[in-house]
Amino acid sequence: KENLKNYGSLFLGEGSTVTHGDKCSGTNHILPTKRAARYTGGLNVMKFLKILTFQEISPAANKDFSAVASRISRLEGMDGHARACDWRLRKFFPDATWDFDVGMKRFSKSFTQQEPIPESAIERVAEILRSGRLHRYNVSPGEESETSALEREYADWQGAKHCLACTSGGYALHIAMRAAGLKPGDKVLANAWTLAPVPGAIHNAGGVPVFVEIGEDWCIDIDDLRTKAKNSGAKYLMLSHMRGHIADMEAVCAVCTEFSITLIEDCAHTMGARWEGVRSGNFGHVACFSTQTYKHINSGEGGLLTTDDPEIAARAIIHSGSYMLYESHGAAPEADVFDDIRLDTPNFSGRMDTIRAAILRAQLPLLEENIHRWNVRYRILEDGFRAVRGLRTVARPQHEEFVGSSIQFHAGGPGPGRIPDLVEKCAARGVDIKWFGAAEPHAFTSRYDSWRYLGETQPLPETLRILSTTCDLRVPLTFSEDDCREIAKIIGKEVSDLGAI
Repeated sequence: KENLKNYGSLFLGEGSTVTHGDKCSGTNHILPTKRAARYTGGLNVMKFLKILTFQEISPAANKDFSAVASRISRLEGMDGHARACDWRLRKFFPDATWDFDVGMKRFSKSFTQQEPIPESAIERVAEILRSGRLHRYNVSPGEESETSALEREYADWQGAKHCLACTSGGYALHIAMRAAGLKPGDKVLANAWTLAPVPGAIHNAGGVPVFVEIGEDWCIDIDDLRTKAKNSGAKYLMLSHMRGHIADMEAVCAVCTEFSITLIEDCAHTMGARWEGVRSGNFGHVACFSTQTYKHINSGEGGLLTTDDPEIAARAIIHSGSYMLYESHGAAPEADVFDDIRLDTPNFSGRMDTIRAAILRAQLPLLEENIHRWNVRYRILEDGFRAVRGLRTVARPQHEEFVGSSIQFHAGGPGPGRIPDLVEKCAARGVDIKWFGAAEPHAFTSRYDSWRYLGETQPLPETLRILSTTCDLRVPLTFSEDDCREIAKIIGKEVSDLGAI
């Protein structure tokens, strides 16, 4: 009998018979037919009783019951049912925030507001201002400038031999190419998704960009890189770790070795990140970092150039406007490396001043902890987006230790669909989404086909397809973990209301 699941009545053993059931043993002759035993049994006394149900839900129980019932009702499109539960939650728990409130709330914090500069930096800057000695070389005999100290400390932190502090990340990119030997007309490979300062730096240094397709993970496409390295004859690769996504660096370096390409890393979004345990910026011949307000340490504008190559370092230092004071740099190569370089290299001043260097020195010891804080917020947003039908995040490779100061997701299917509507609706709710699929550049967003000064646009259909669904959010540390949960809920609500994007 343990193996039987559906039957009207079961008579076990030779001692029992249907007659017993029909006449006297207590079961009934009226049994289910036509497979009704799948859901009911034989006639019994309970069939003649009226069952009345009642319930009384306490205020405390409403916290669970009404919250669940409200969400189920909305998923079923039964808004009246949902509002009946919403009313009770607001009545019994007036100080709480519920999912249904997300449909009405506006996020109030700024996506461009950073944390304050440390007090120690503010005090040091005040001292410098009172002294009037703001220039990078304006020091007393035997004194190390703030700029020199920053270069020495950042080189140690990065694990590089040499470092130069610059006025901007774009300037660092420019002189990195010049110091690496770029000549006017030389072709420079670059991933097609990057920001405007990168092609600007290539163009200003006299190079000609050759854009390489990107993949769904927003990283440079290795197959297209190999093809264009072979066909273009380019001897330089400006690799942007765009929005903090690091490509397979073993594969990238293999292509560079195969075609004798000088690798320059644009690490504006990967200061402190690693690939297989190696810091971003330590794979190529030279690396450039940004200290713009929206990056990982904040001097308003600024940049850092690192390299292990003494000649590249020497040329970069002379380019930056060292005059003949290169020996005062804290992370410079030996003086004899400058013997010819100091006379053969043009000066176009752009080394960082002492005020910005002092501001950055106070932030560098905080960077590792801040990376952890960014990544906690990133994971909260990532989890929230993964729960939203119509949004897709990209799994980070296990070899990558990233810095989650921004987060990207794909919205919708093969085309832009209603993404502009999503951006507009989220903006009305205080959530600033950047979309890289627009034909016209806007604010900080632009595409490779926006930069008409480069001449004829290369056909890059995969990059256009991928950017058509690419959305981006800054994640400043002024956001709390609860703020990130709220942002994910707001975006999820707007996606749900729009339907298929």
